[in-house]
Amino acid sequence: MTDPTDTARLLPPPTPEGKRCLVVGDGTGYVSRMADNLEETQLGLAAELIDEARRILGARRWTPGEIHLLAVELTDTLAQVHHVAKCRGPRRS
Repeated sequence: MTDPTDTARLLPPPTPEGKRCLVVGDGTGYVSRMADNLEETQLGLAAELIDEARRILGARRWTPGEIHLLAVELTDTLAQVHHVAKCRGPRRS
């Protein structure tokens, strides 16, 4: 019989092949703590990019290359934050 406190957790990020990784446990183990740290880092980087986007867009003076780079970075970051949300969705916190 499995411990009812053990749950499967989706880990960030997926493998380079796009496969999902799971860890089973109570959320206090080494891998879970590493995943928590990675999620926090991803969310922190997203917050920094939002500030940068607001600065660039607020200046109203940008090149097409700057806007393209900003769009690429925002898309990548949004994908990471979406993955964090999926990872955290089934958990209570």
